[in-house]
Amino acid sequence: MVLPSSARTLVFVHAHPDDEALLTAGTMARAVAEGQRVVLVVATDGAAGLASAELSDGLARRRAAELDESCRVLGVHRLVSLGYADSGLHGDAPGEPGGRMPLCQAPVEEAAAGLAAILVEEGADVVITYDPHGGYGHPDHVRVHQLSLRAADIAGVATVFEATVPRDQLLRGIKLASRVYRFPPEFDPTSFERAFTASADITHRVDVRPFIDAKRASMAAHASQATADDGDRTLAAFLRMPRPLFRRVFGTEFYRLRP
Repeated sequence: MVLPSSARTLVFVHAHPDDEALLTAGTMARAVAEGQRVVLVVATDGAAGLASAELSDGLARRRAAELDESCRVLGVHRLVSLGYADSGLHGDAPGEPGGRMPLCQAPVEEAAAGLAAILVEEGADVVITYDPHGGYGHPDHVRVHQLSLRAADIAGVATVFEATVPRDQLLRGIKLASRVYRFPPEFDPTSFERAFTASADITHRVDVRPFIDAKRASMAAHASQATADDGDRTLAAFLRMPRPLFRRVFGTEFYRLRP
């Protein structure tokens, strides 16, 4: 990612704990090593995330601790929560009386104002969010894309990158990995045919191979998301990859600069 020489503060905006690990952890570690200030904003508590039933009680607290560890290994300078509840895989998780409001129930303008205040406080030079599809289409990801663009507009941040993956390369990577690993039942490779971003629209490719161990450690920090009652989940399969294959699959992170 080529940044203006004056750009010193990068604000990454993600929906749930562990999203930063999968899409942008290498870039975050690289930016820290290069002297940039890295701020991570996470919109929800991740309490609706899939995990083994034995972890369901207190999952939000567990995932907050995992996120703290991920930030530690990446060197993140500041972690901020927007304070919303996880909206669930279909965006319809009910809010608990007196509890946090699910992100998808919150007005975009309200959530954007909270994020804009952080951008102003940090003097953000760059905002990094999701592509319009929200990556693989999770409703909270789509909402984070929307509120991030609005917050950047409110705060006057002109440079916005969308963290994404080129569809064709992703499908090739899945096919390669499937020769070695059996993915869990919930993993549907065909769903990625409609996700993320066309290769022709990718504007920036960030080489994170020198920081691949930090990225892997960030992913490993989110141990609750590698568990399930009926076997391992996708994250667990990724973490079992031999280092050379892991480096090949995850050694580049991809972005689209919004015009």
